[in-house]
This record gives sequence, C-alpha cells and structure tokens, in this order.
Amino acid sequence: MTNSGQVARKESKNLLLLKKISSMQKLCFFSCLILMLLIGQSCKKDDDSNQSVLSELDKNLLAALENTSNGTGNAAYVLPESNDFDNIPQDPNNPLNDAKVVLGKLLFHEPALAIFARKPQGLNTYSCATCHNAAAGFQAGRAQGLGEGGKGFGTYGEGRELDPTYSTAFLDVQPIKSPSILNVAYQTNMLYNGQFGATGVNTGTETFWTLNTPKQANFLGYEGVESQAIGGQTEHLQGIDASFFEGNETYKNLFNEAFSDLPENQRMNDTTSGLALAAWERTVFPQQAAFQRWLKGDYTAMTEQEKTGAVLFFGKAGCYECHNGPALNSMAFYGLGMNDLIGPGIFGSEPSNGPTNRGRGGFNSNADDDYKFKVPQLYNLKDSPFYGHGSTFSSIYDVVAYKNAAIPENSAVPATQLAEQFVPLGLSESEVEAITVFIEDALHDGNLTRYVPESLPSEYCFPNNDAQSQIDLGCQ
Repeated sequence: MTNSGQVARKESKNLLLLKKISSMQKLCFFSCLILMLLIGQSCKKDDDSNQSVLSELDKNLLAALENTSNGTGNAAYVLPESNDFDNIPQDPNNPLNDAKVVLGKLLFHEPALAIFARKPQGLNTYSCATCHNAAAGFQAGRAQGLGEGGKGFGTYGEGRELDPTYSTAFLDVQPIKSPSILNVAYQTNMLYNGQFGATGVNTGTETFWTLNTPKQANFLGYEGVESQAIGGQTEHLQGIDASFFEGNETYKNLFNEAFSDLPENQRMNDTTSGLALAAWERTVFPQQAAFQRWLKGDYTAMTEQEKTGAVLFFGKAGCYECHNGPALNSMAFYGLGMNDLIGPGIFGSEPSNGPTNRGRGGFNSNADDDYKFKVPQLYNLKDSPFYGHGSTFSSIYDVVAYKNAAIPENSAVPATQLAEQFVPLGLSESEVEAITVFIEDALHDGNLTRYVPESLPSEYCFPNNDAQSQIDLGCQ
C-alpha cells in the first residue's frame, strides 16, 4: 500500500471519528437542552402554582369583592394601564392621544407656566407638581400646598417653606389640603366640594359657576378633571403666552400634534394646555400596588395581615360603602366632623363657617350639604403624612381609629350633618391595625417616578425652580 493510500484511510477514519464525536455532542446538547426546558417548565409551574394557590383569606376576600361589586368581582377594582386609552375613563370632548398625554406630562411639571406670578421673584418658580409631586403620592408633601411665595422642596415637598419676601396677601395657597391627582379619571367632578365640572353632580348647579373665578371654566362644558385643569391655571397664576413658545419648537410641535383636529390658530392657548394637563392626569394610576397585583392573580403579592385588613375593609368595617370601585373613592359627599386647616404654618385659614370649610354646601349654598366633603381615593396615602380635608391627622392609623370610635373632633359641625355611616364600628385594636396596613402598604405603588419626565423643554429645574429648590433638587 502506498503512503498516500495509508494517509487517505487514516484521514477517513479520523473523519468518521469526528462525525461520531459531533453526533454525540449534538445528542448531549439536545439532551441538556430538553432537561433545562423540563426543569424550567417545572419551575414555571411551581411559580404559577405559588401564585394561584388560594388561602382561606384569599377565598374570603374574593367572596367579599364579589359581594361589594354586585357580582363583578375582581375586575371591578382593577386599574387600567396608562397607555390603555380604550379603558381609561375620559371626557368625550377631550379624547386621549399620545401627543396630548406627553404634552400634559411636561406641562404639569413645567415652571415656565408660572407667567402671572404676583411678584417678579415668583416668575417661573413653581408648577402644578409643586403641590402634587410624585414623591408625595402626587400630594403636596406638607399640610398646606404652597405655590408662589414658597421656597425649597426637601425630599418629597416637606421642605417647602415661606419665602420671607412674601406677605400672606401675595401667597398662592389653598385653605384646604391639596388632594392627590392619582386616579382622577374616576372623578366626574373635582375638589372636596366637587365644584369643578359641568356634568355629573354639578348638573343643574350653573347658578354657582361664578364668573371671574376659576369656576367659570365649567361653562366650557367639560368634566371635572378638564375644568379644574383649565380653571386651576387661573387660580395659580399660570398660563400660555407668546413668550412661552419663544425658541421652543418642542412645545409647538406637541401642541400641533395633540390638537391637530383644531384650526392652527386655536391649538396653543390656556384651554388647550388645560386639556393636555387633564389628559395626562387621567393616565396616572398606581397599577403596581400589591392589591392591584393580587387582583390580577398574584395571590402572593399581599401579606396575610394586608389580606386580613382587606377582608375587613370590604366586609365588617364597611369601608367599601364609601370607598369603592377601581380608585376606592366615590362622588358622594359625607360629613365626618373632622377639623379644618388651621394652626402653625397654615396661611389664610378660613373660619369654620367659611365656604371652603362648609364643603359641598359652601359651593351650592344648600344647607343640607354643609360640612360634607367628597370621598377621596386611597392609594399612596402614606407618602404624605397629612389626612382629612384639614390635614389634622398625621397617620392612617389615626384616621381608621377615628372612624372606628366615631367621635367628631370639630364642634362646629352639627350632629345632623354627620354621615349615617359615622357610627362606632366595634373593631378591635388588631383589626384597626390590619386595615391600616392594607391601606398603607397594599395600596402603595412605590414606583410613581415613572410618571416624572427626565427633563423639560424649558430646561428649568422642576417641580420648583426657585434658588433653594434648585439646591434641594440638585439642579445646580
């Protein structure tokens, strides 16, 4: 045999050996892959089973929700995703679109809107988010919201204080606690007295839509979120003018895209800016809260104590009678005898019989509605430790205990104006604590910063742009 023949046979044997090794490697690879898939599937089944296993508490809560929702069950309490426009409640006269929502998000945080400040040093220093910032659960972070005339921010708005160059007469403050904007899509009328909005509970109240006040925005015919956003700009000395758009093509383009259905000369004004603000506000939901995850089938999302509190909330304690639906709120007005916004650090307080402190009755002049306030939503309350329309409670536990005892703290509120639901509940200490934990933790979304823009077209510091806030917020 020639050397070349021996070499050829040797190469042939080597090639065959390589093929066998390659086949064994492939077999090993595919065997390992199948094993990994089986293990992964097994783990997935375990994860799914962990989420789908129902404890007695879960079963009790499911049954309670079935009862409190008139048979709808969990779905009655699930909040929509922020981009799910088809399922977000909205004003038919202000349909949502992507550009409008993006524009509203920017405008809400934009100090450049503060063009009518009473004093020069207040120009372009505050925004809607000054009194409704994400870190405070879209509340003020302090007992009383302080727009123009305030300085500083702190961590969640708690560090905002009076600018000593301002007297009380020049301050932009409200004589009542700043409510959260979370879940406003589930409010047809806005504020504690429901004064904003041309529809819903305000149908037939046109006599009280006072001209030359923010309430005249109701005459435009919009629902509460839109009416408040439009009228609120007037109230808080904000607006849109030609200077706002100078050198700022971003805002121009967004207004044109958001309101492309309007004539070009009608797309950029205080009304359309209000509509954009309202559109974005309608998309701000705390969908990542543990209770929301539980509603969607993750039965490990809540602790046993939170579930116990939820069962009490939707059962024995009767909280659901006022706090129901996806936002755990309602458009009803009740008197609970809580104190008004008074005390140290509060500016411009009204007397107890003033229109603000008389609640719904202060708006519609109906004595039967005196001292009755709209039922608020309950998510992310612990982010700002002030509760009640007068910020007179410092913890959620204190509010639950107050309602459990049903002893009014405000002597100015006649007993005849107290809600029939305001009666002793007979809850034990552990039950009060469980309800507190449910509200504090299970209804808390810890990722609201997803609603905060990274920057603004104006390049201003936000939510505040005064010198102290720039330091607090790291804008310098």
